[in-house]
Amino acid sequence: MGEVSSQSHCKDTSAPQELRSLMELRGPEALNRIQKSYGDVNGLCARLRTSPVEGLDGSSADINRRKRDFGENTIPPKKPKTFLQLVWEALQDVTLIILEVAAIISLGLSFYRPPDAERQHCGRAAGGVEDEGEAEAGWIEGAAILLSVVCVVLVTAFNDWSKEKQFRGLQSRIEQEQKFTVVRGGQVVQINVTEIVVGDIAQVKYGDLLPADGILIQSNDLKIDESSLTGESDHVKKSVTEDVMMLSGTHVMEGSGKMLVTGVGVNSQTGIIFTLLGASEEGDSDAEEKAEKEKKKKREKEKKKEERKKKEKKDKKSKKDDKGKKGKKKDGANVELQPLNEDEEPDKKKNLPKKEKSVLQGKLTKLAVQIGKAGLLMSTLTVIILITRFLIDTFWIQGVPWASECAPIYVQFLVKFFIIGVTVLVVAVPEGLPLAVTISLAYSVKKMMKDNNLVRHLDACETMGNATAICSDKTGTLTMNRMTVVQAYIAGCFYKEVPEPSKIPAKILDLLILGIGVNCAYTTKIMPPEKEGGLPRQVGNKTECALLGFSLDLRRDYQTIRNETPEEKLFKVYTFNSARKSMSTVLKNHDGSYRMFSKGASEILLKKCCKILIATGEPKDLKPRDRDHLVKKVIEPMASEGLRTICLAYRDFPTADGEPDWDNESHILSGLTCIAVVGIEDPVRPEVPEAIRKCQRAGITVRMVTGDNINTARAIAIKCGILQPGDDFVCMEGKEFNRQIRDELGEIQQERIDKIWPKLRVLARSSPTDKHTLVKGIIDSTVLEKRQVVAVTGDGTNDGPALKKADVGFAMGIAGTDVAKEASDIILTDDNFSSIVKAVMWGRNVYDSISKFLQFQLTVNVVAVIVAFTGACITQDSPLKAVQMLWVNLIMDTFASLALATEPPTEALLLRNPYGRKKPLISRTMMKNILGHAVYQLTLIFILLFLGETLFDIDSGRNAPLHAPPSEHYTIVFNTFVLMQIFNEFNARKIHGERNVFEGVYRNPIFCSIVVGTLVIQVVIVQFGGKPFSCVSLSTDQWLWCVFLGLGSLLWGQLVSSVPTAWLKFLKTAGHGTQQEEIPEEELEEMKDLDAIDHAEMELRRGQVLWCRGLNRIQTQIRVVNAFRDSMSPYKGLETPESRSSIHNFMSHPEFCIEDFEPQIPLIDENEGEDEPPTKRNSIIVPPPLTGLSHLPPLPSTPNQNNNALDRTIPLHKDVPRSGFIPPNSAGLPPCPGSPLHSLETSL
Repeated sequence: MGEVSSQSHCKDTSAPQELRSLMELRGPEALNRIQKSYGDVNGLCARLRTSPVEGLDGSSADINRRKRDFGENTIPPKKPKTFLQLVWEALQDVTLIILEVAAIISLGLSFYRPPDAERQHCGRAAGGVEDEGEAEAGWIEGAAILLSVVCVVLVTAFNDWSKEKQFRGLQSRIEQEQKFTVVRGGQVVQINVTEIVVGDIAQVKYGDLLPADGILIQSNDLKIDESSLTGESDHVKKSVTEDVMMLSGTHVMEGSGKMLVTGVGVNSQTGIIFTLLGASEEGDSDAEEKAEKEKKKKREKEKKKEERKKKEKKDKKSKKDDKGKKGKKKDGANVELQPLNEDEEPDKKKNLPKKEKSVLQGKLTKLAVQIGKAGLLMSTLTVIILITRFLIDTFWIQGVPWASECAPIYVQFLVKFFIIGVTVLVVAVPEGLPLAVTISLAYSVKKMMKDNNLVRHLDACETMGNATAICSDKTGTLTMNRMTVVQAYIAGCFYKEVPEPSKIPAKILDLLILGIGVNCAYTTKIMPPEKEGGLPRQVGNKTECALLGFSLDLRRDYQTIRNETPEEKLFKVYTFNSARKSMSTVLKNHDGSYRMFSKGASEILLKKCCKILIATGEPKDLKPRDRDHLVKKVIEPMASEGLRTICLAYRDFPTADGEPDWDNESHILSGLTCIAVVGIEDPVRPEVPEAIRKCQRAGITVRMVTGDNINTARAIAIKCGILQPGDDFVCMEGKEFNRQIRDELGEIQQERIDKIWPKLRVLARSSPTDKHTLVKGIIDSTVLEKRQVVAVTGDGTNDGPALKKADVGFAMGIAGTDVAKEASDIILTDDNFSSIVKAVMWGRNVYDSISKFLQFQLTVNVVAVIVAFTGACITQDSPLKAVQMLWVNLIMDTFASLALATEPPTEALLLRNPYGRKKPLISRTMMKNILGHAVYQLTLIFILLFLGETLFDIDSGRNAPLHAPPSEHYTIVFNTFVLMQIFNEFNARKIHGERNVFEGVYRNPIFCSIVVGTLVIQVVIVQFGGKPFSCVSLSTDQWLWCVFLGLGSLLWGQLVSSVPTAWLKFLKTAGHGTQQEEIPEEELEEMKDLDAIDHAEMELRRGQVLWCRGLNRIQTQIRVVNAFRDSMSPYKGLETPESRSSIHNFMSHPEFCIEDFEPQIPLIDENEGEDEPPTKRNSIIVPPPLTGLSHLPPLPSTPNQNNNALDRTIPLHKDVPRSGFIPPNSAGLPPCPGSPLHSLETSL
């Protein structure tokens, strides 16, 4: 090693290229190349000036040189959008563009001076401007509108910019948290993934996501999931003799090993694919996590393999989960066949399931569109009425003759009317809604960081508020994950606490300590405490830490054993996995015999033991009777105290028996000799029982899913409060659960799961597949009227599928593997269950914040639109001018969304049950508040508008000519209006009809500062705004009146909340979500290219579909009648019977596109046999000739059926890819009559 380092430090320029070409090879080719070029892996290490045992020396000069020569382990992120780009995007808003155009026309016209003499002939409204200076000021309005547009644009752009910045901060935070274990200077250290350099020796273990490319140096039973690169779902076995290529971005599914890093950053496989796709420049939407992007990119590279896979997968492809799911859900493939990569189905490439906007955003967008439509209607009406009145008044009542020199003046009027119309529209469209959601979510996410929740997908935060069930792991989440051995059964004695070493026969003690030392992963260690007097730090697998701690308690140091038998000397290691539930290490003795040490779950390992060591230190036969005695007297008492029981055993393979067959595991793992059984305690976290009580109070069911045995699980569940004494809830083992949910053929039946899950509270000895099955079963269940929203916690690699399937997946930040974090939505940085309760609180808070904002916003909308509309119609001029409207818009949109969306959550949020997914955003109570306050505000404003001049004894502002100076009258109207909004903002803080609207207002500094700030700016606008804002300064008592009328809205609010909502049955609720099943399948098709389903576009598109429908109905009726008249052949004009014999043929007509006609009946899920109304079964539709026809019209359904069932048009796209869903169990059989599939086919 020394000679190598002392070679000249000149850089080997070919090295990066050479390594890169080496990494392109696979399997045997790569081994040949290594042997040819370097001799062996050690030769390659020498060439890279590193040692396979000691690693790099870790000096910063060396590290920096490597970074310079071989690159850093980062992939350059795409450049963030500049502020100017964001400004440009904000300018794309249609309403703003209309306003800009109007303002520019208005500006242009105001500079045009017609000859003065003719002014009087152009009608009354045009004349009457005596003061020349006033006419000069005509440009101000146009300029002011432009200015306020600039304000709106800057605010929007700034919001977007800060949102992006926050997201990048989060991104880098996630990246910083990713550490990896390498050997430097002979020490095992954890470093940031970005710090890894070529030449590092990295230790890989179960659950890692490989951060760089490398060559394997040493491995134990290593299996890797390379599906993210190749799309092949089988795990690839890696070993020094067969396949040594370790590729970045792949997941370690089993085993452990060491690798020499040979490619980092842009030179690694992931990086190469990134650069190929130019991801560094454009990338997809910022919100996609980097890793998700990587997966997509890699998949493209491997398209050819996928084509082949796709054919095999055809039969397993399953229908996308249609329950209005969030977009992160993937097609649930047959999990048993594909343990982890159900999310990585190759056919995903073709037709990624649409990432539906979250439930909340869906409801909001729909609502916004509806409000927008209403606003558009009102503004068009306003403009039409204004123009009509002007024309009638001027040309008919006054009888003014048309004069061409008056045209510019008339145009000025038209522009003025147009601007008024546009401002009505601007006020009506709640563009603050998306802003409010974003602010609320971003704010929550930032604050949730402090509560130990690192949110990876924004919408997970809000979904969490709807959660109805939490499936939690036991170890580490409910318990402290600080394991200690507290009881032991050694040499025939049962010790209730750790025995003195002197009490144990020396022979047994030596065996025990040796077994613990070599048969625990070498990455697991016990470190001295960080603080004086603290507990020792446990690093690595906590169960193994407990055993190592046990050997220290017996005053023996495990490290000396490890130094005597370093990892390289271990002959073979069978690593722990969820199938084996045990771990074994084989040592080779000097005489050629072998000794194997095993440890694992006691009830499993004891069955494989045939002997047990007794007090003399000799083995004695273990008969079935003795074994049962051991279980009853030792294991069950330990388990009932909530201890995890581990059995330690060994086996000798003498030379006489010849070389054992190491691959025959069942044979190797038999005939063991039991050394000891230990009980490991993992105390329940002190704050968990309280957190679980809160969940239950909030209507959330907590279930424990654990791999531990049922007695331990039950004991811990009782300690946590998941089970109360006297409840009739069920605890079940995974085996039993599987037996009960499967039918005779071993298929999982949803209705069987439905019988179990409502009562199930503890699932013990469960495999990851059981966890996934349970989660899927609860989500797909239709037993309760509300669909269950399930959150799941997981830490292991094998929890990936369950985390992905759940509505919200929580991964453990400390104990979690990279794979689990990758699949999750929220990472719990402290692994603590009580942080989940915080997430629920924040999620509910987001929902409430949006509702508060809506309540405020809609009140202002209703009032402003009605005032502008009636004012315009009666007085020919809107009482609120364009610029004033824009200011009001700014208050209600941007500022209110900031003020109301940042309310901190209170414990009170946990005192109600979750809102369902279908609950409207605007409840009856809110509707009552909105309309109640609108009545108050409208009454006041109309009184001021039509009687204000007499009440305040001022000049009337109505019927002022063009460019007239602002009047006190209209200023008072504007001022009162704004003050009422400011005070109504307090009322909006409560949406469930609470009395005290000021409660907790000091806890929200943002709210207070915004209210005060708005007040100050309002004073400035009124007193000094002058012509641009059409204001005159008011006297003190006028101000006091305005403030008094504004304060009135607080008192009125008390009156409104006194009216019981129950009386107001006639009030409608608004803002229901669009369920995914309401979206016709072919519309999903068209939306393939969009990033997310946009419910607004859906609304608009539906309008276009409607008018085709009437026409189509008639055509269909005619065609059906003709078909039946044609009695020559029963099938003439219909599909031939063969084409219906199997759904595969049906599918091979790409023109058809199955659509989910009956959202209630899952197309597949396992219940194939649901009967349908017989009428539906026989409905027959003639497929139209596939020529120029654009639609396949639906049959007018029979009268006794719900008419909407078939009420959708199906566009025929010639180019629709074959994405029909093919259920797994319809391999080639025709679907049985009466199954949903059959009826669906026939109805098509």
